[in-house]
Amino acid sequence: MPANLTPQYLEAEQRFKDAKTTPEKIAALEEMLSVIPKHKGTEKMRAEMRRRLSRLKEEKGKRGATKHSAPVYLVEREGAGQVGLAGPPNSGKSSLVRRLTHATPEVADYPFTTRLPLPGMMRFENIQIQLVDLPPLHPEFPEPWVPQALRNADALLLVVDLGDAAVLERLTEALAQLEQGKIIVGPPPAELPRGAVLKPALLVGNQCDRPRARENFEALRELWQERFPLLAVSMETGEGEEKLRRAVFDLLGIVRVYTKAPGKKADLTAPFVLARGATVQDVAERVHKDFVARLKFARLWGAGKFEGQMVHRDHKVEDNDILELHV
Repeated sequence: MPANLTPQYLEAEQRFKDAKTTPEKIAALEEMLSVIPKHKGTEKMRAEMRRRLSRLKEEKGKRGATKHSAPVYLVEREGAGQVGLAGPPNSGKSSLVRRLTHATPEVADYPFTTRLPLPGMMRFENIQIQLVDLPPLHPEFPEPWVPQALRNADALLLVVDLGDAAVLERLTEALAQLEQGKIIVGPPPAELPRGAVLKPALLVGNQCDRPRARENFEALRELWQERFPLLAVSMETGEGEEKLRRAVFDLLGIVRVYTKAPGKKADLTAPFVLARGATVQDVAERVHKDFVARLKFARLWGAGKFEGQMVHRDHKVEDNDILELHV
C-alpha cells in the first residue's frame, strides 16, 4: 500500500534531515510521527521512526540536558482533528477551552496562567475535535516550544480580547510571533518561505459582551476579514458558542461519511472522517483495504441527490453523505 505522505510530513522530514542537534532531531521526528498518515502502508516507517526517536532520547539522556535547553511538548492527536489556540496574554483561551470541552485549565485575571499544553475534546454533533490550550504569544516572554506545538496542529484559533483597547496591537504582536516561528496563517503567499508551514486560522474575538467590544470587533473585521474569517463570542455568556463549534469544524476542512450494507440502515453515530475533496475510493479504502481493488460502484444518499444514486469511485463525497459500497 502506498504511504501517501502529506506535504506537512515531508516538511517535517526535511527539518529532520537539516537538524544539527539532538533536540532538533527529536522535535522533527516527533512531528513526523504526529502527522504521518496512520494506515498499513506506513507501519514500518512509524516503527523505524519510533526506534530512531528512542535512540536519540537515550543519547540525549546520556549527554545530559543543559539548563538552557528548551523542552519539547507533543500533544498526540485525538478525534477528528487538532486545533491549537494562539493569542496574546489574557485573551480568554483557557476560558474558551473550559467552556467547550471537559478540560479544566486554570483561568485567572493575571497573564501567563497557562504554562503547559492542555488538550480537551470538543463535541460537534457526532464527532470530537481536540482543542489545545497553549501559553500566550508575547514578544518579551516567548515560550520557545510553542511554535512547534502550533505547527503540529491541523488548524489554529487566534483568540483576542475584544474588551482590550489595544486589541489591534496585541493581534499584530501575536501574528509577528507566529511568523517568527515560520507559521503562516491566512491566504498562502506567492512563495512559502523555506521551512514555513501554512495553517488555516479563525480569528475569535472573545468577551464580546464587554464595553466597546462590538466597535473593536468591527475594527478587526475591517482590517483582517480578507486574511481569515472572524467570529465574535463570549465564553462568559455563551454567545456564539454553537457558531464557534461549527466554524471550527469548517476550518478543519473535513467531511463525515457513513456507510451501509445493502438493505440495511446506516449507523449515523460513527462516521468516517475524511479531508474535504475525498472520493468514494478514499471511503472504500478506509472501510477495508481490499475494497479498493474490488469496488465496482456505490450508491449514494445525500442532500440534493436522489436516493440510491449510482456513483463511481472518483465521485467526491460531501458532508453527511451515506454510501452503499458494491464490490
